[in-house]
Amino acid sequence: MAAITRDTRTAVLDEAHAGDIRGALGTISADDLAPRPGLSAKLKTLLAIVGPGLIVMCGDNDAGAFSTYGQAGQNYGTRLLWTLLLLVPVLYVNQEMVLRLGAVTGVGHARLILERFGKFWGAFSVIDLFILNALTIVTEFIGITLAAGYLGVPKLVAVVLAAGVILAAAFTGSFRRFERIAVTFCLGSLLLIPLYLFSHPSAAQMARGFVVPGLPGGSGQLSTVMLLIIGIVGTTVAPWQLFFQQSYVIDKRITPRFMRYEKVDLWIGIVIVVLGAAALMGATAAAFAGTRAAGNFTDAAGLAHGIAAHAGRLAGVVFAVALLDASIIGAFAVSLSSAYAIGDTLGLKHSLHRGIKQAKGFYAIYTALIAGAAAIVGIPGAPLGLMIEGVQVLAGVLLPSATVFLLLLCNDRAVLGPWVNRRGTNLFTSAVVAVLVTLSVVLTASVLFPQITGRQIIDIFMGCALVCVAGGAGALARVRRSRSSVEVDRSDRATWRMPPLNMLSKPLMSTGRKIGLAALRSYLAIAMILVIVKIVEVAIGH
Repeated sequence: MAAITRDTRTAVLDEAHAGDIRGALGTISADDLAPRPGLSAKLKTLLAIVGPGLIVMCGDNDAGAFSTYGQAGQNYGTRLLWTLLLLVPVLYVNQEMVLRLGAVTGVGHARLILERFGKFWGAFSVIDLFILNALTIVTEFIGITLAAGYLGVPKLVAVVLAAGVILAAAFTGSFRRFERIAVTFCLGSLLLIPLYLFSHPSAAQMARGFVVPGLPGGSGQLSTVMLLIIGIVGTTVAPWQLFFQQSYVIDKRITPRFMRYEKVDLWIGIVIVVLGAAALMGATAAAFAGTRAAGNFTDAAGLAHGIAAHAGRLAGVVFAVALLDASIIGAFAVSLSSAYAIGDTLGLKHSLHRGIKQAKGFYAIYTALIAGAAAIVGIPGAPLGLMIEGVQVLAGVLLPSATVFLLLLCNDRAVLGPWVNRRGTNLFTSAVVAVLVTLSVVLTASVLFPQITGRQIIDIFMGCALVCVAGGAGALARVRRSRSSVEVDRSDRATWRMPPLNMLSKPLMSTGRKIGLAALRSYLAIAMILVIVKIVEVAIGH
């Protein structure tokens, strides 16, 4: 059998994406090939690499996350904490795959989809991302105005100042300066720890919430609970993260040689995001337990007032400052995700190593997103809390599609060579896609039939599980019948890079795969419409 061989040519776009790694906390020379035998040398290397995983995860705990986790705590106490533990392996596997794609290929996520699956699917993916990201950035500015309002800062002043900071950070023309600013804001995520301590939630209830899964609410409310659970999924594992981390890893010039360090960076970010989410859910659960406001979430400002009433004015201020910080880092990351993806698709120069004059289109997209979101937030009378929840739910509904393309790319041997997925990763990711689609099926059923019971939801899960098992068995049988003649030699992983895209043979899209992708898209379109219907119903109810 033939083996995949290494090609010295790579697909890295230009000189901006090659050279020294200049991180916020250290530098690694491009010609530094020395081993790192001691703990001190390993730590210095890790400090230089830290950034992509930390920023993408802290950007994950943004304004939408504050609202979604806070709503879970206010309305259902600690009874949805179990969702966070289930999402930890999903976070790691998804983000590990994209950081692998970035380090090995040197090409952004949007460009790979476009080149490997064609213009039709590439356009769908980027359009979905752009619309969802634009809405997400609006929610970041909603978070900014709510936090500023609680702190007594006028809305207009807060929006203008925040937009100025977000733009100025990216416009320095220096990757290192941007990353230092972003990492500084990431440290603000740690404010959720003292907030938790101020609120004194019950340790026993927290532990029970983590280990005992449940669907609170009962018959007639399960559709609302499912909407929130999918919102938690959407805010914790959002599609923008895939596009951002892959492009940011490339922009930071990280190569496969530093993969282990980047995985540690990712784990640091995951620990921070899960601890922050749990702290926020626990703090709001303690603050609203036994009050009239329990079960009546409005928005993040209402959370701040409730926490202040329970734990004191300082706790309310800490919550508002943490929300402001989270909204800004979220706006950084989501805006860059869009600018990177569109730059990839349109062939624009897109790098934080370049100044405005060298990458006008890249910075124009970034500016337009920030300015547009800032303007939309000024519309009076908008249901801000529901708008935030709706965006998170839409992210959860669109996630299966993004994960499917990610899985296909990570099994493309022409793209990843010796870095293609192992069987365990494929099985786990396929199971994740199945669970995400099942959640959207349950949501669809609960919207169409508001009085659905817990038993009926279990029946739906069982039915979807049977379909997935049958589909997985068929896929496994096809794989065994058509074993590739190309042997994956993983001995050259440290130096193997993807050749230029124009040198790769086009992947074959089987009829079955085309039908499957089309069916997934069609179903998710229907699910999105029903999500919007449900949100409108909730808005009318409020």
